[in-house]
Amino acid sequence: MRGFARRIHIRLAWTAGAVLVAALSISVALLVTPMQRVSLAGQTVGVGAAAPSLSPAGPGELDLFGQRLPTTLRFAGPVRPRLALTHITLDRQLATVFAPHRPSPERAIGNALASGWKRYFAWEIAISAGCALLLAGAVAGWSRLPPRRTMVLLAAMLAFVEVVNVGGIMTTAYTAPSRLSHVTSITALAGRAPLPAVPPAPGPPTPRVQVVVMGDSTAAGIGNPRPAHPSRLDRACQRSAGTYAVDLGEINNWLVRNLACSGATIPGGILGPQPLGSATAPAQFAVAKQATHASYVIVSIGADDLGWSALLQLCTVTTTCDDSASTAYFQQRLASFTVGYYELLRRLAALPSNPAVLVNLYYDPFDTSQHCLDGVGLTPAKERALTGLLNALNSVLANGARATGLIAVRPDFTGHALCDPEPYVQGLRGRAPFHPTLAGELAIALADAQALQQVVPVISPGIGQGAGQTPSGSPSPAASPTRSP
Repeated sequence: MRGFARRIHIRLAWTAGAVLVAALSISVALLVTPMQRVSLAGQTVGVGAAAPSLSPAGPGELDLFGQRLPTTLRFAGPVRPRLALTHITLDRQLATVFAPHRPSPERAIGNALASGWKRYFAWEIAISAGCALLLAGAVAGWSRLPPRRTMVLLAAMLAFVEVVNVGGIMTTAYTAPSRLSHVTSITALAGRAPLPAVPPAPGPPTPRVQVVVMGDSTAAGIGNPRPAHPSRLDRACQRSAGTYAVDLGEINNWLVRNLACSGATIPGGILGPQPLGSATAPAQFAVAKQATHASYVIVSIGADDLGWSALLQLCTVTTTCDDSASTAYFQQRLASFTVGYYELLRRLAALPSNPAVLVNLYYDPFDTSQHCLDGVGLTPAKERALTGLLNALNSVLANGARATGLIAVRPDFTGHALCDPEPYVQGLRGRAPFHPTLAGELAIALADAQALQQVVPVISPGIGQGAGQTPSGSPSPAASPTRSP
């Protein structure tokens, strides 16, 4: 009886060992198998597998600008495709190639993705087999099995691991290529942001404008002195006379048109009209299209899409700024913004003057070595959490710019944060706390000017109008010496 029980225990131990070897081999293979690069029409996509799921079916995974989003396509099986966009060419021709509902080139896109998926699993099967043999050999050596039994163990373990591996991924491995072959565009994978067609803006073309600035309250210069003769839209958007757009015009003798508006988001402000109570700002993108000879476009966007002000206020009254609820809220908003940001990049590629595009990242307003914000509930620990969220947004902005060949610039406010002796950020008693001061706006302008010096073509000074003037001809205020960073 004892012998029988001992044999049962031995068999259970070997079975458990086989299951463990299979789990480790497959896990390692999925972890280390290199993603297969697929390049087509200027686009580079990595094809691999997402982390296994317990559900029998579900979406795959799309890495867009560093954010992992569920694909619009659903796949059968526990292991589903992961697609990582590493390079995107968005010039006019390729933007139309990758637009939905185009007849011919898209077929090649899907076929290339399907081919990459097949190559990935060929590698995964080979790597899992190697891991199985390595682990089984280690078990045989530890058990001091004779050569013949070792060979039997290696063969049995290899067969068991590959049966589990192939069996577990069989459904996905065989059905995913057909699903991927029907992909016609990147948009088909990420889904479309709920953005309407951009309505035309009122007014005639402005061919003399050389630089267009689009964005939110940072670009609008909220909280700084107002223009001498503000328009109705200037007042509604809270634009100031001390913006980095004005500074750029004065530094380089350029004619810069600032379309930025406080509270602007991609759907409501950049690609769609923005209701402002007493007025409605037309879509900034539509107005930018009127600058038919603009050489540069500068975009500052994202904070209002993510509800940054609300997160700041919430952080002051909670014990922590990185709890699961607020983090989930932020990630959801960031994922939605990422899709909208991709749509914006696609449309920027279609601007009539084919300008060079610069994407401004956000500065860090905090100095965590200081404690001047403790009284309002923003401790250094909370500030570090908020900086982490801001870095996540900047990562999406920078990765998107890098992947599409644009310029990403992040102004450096180190030593000039809100609690520092000479801050570039408006304090809690300012008209717009956490927004740039006049010196902060100038620091952004200088960072942009330095980045733009490396871009061709270099545009000539303003034609027909004085430096620093608006398109309507009204002079903008001169930069004050106190604004030097």
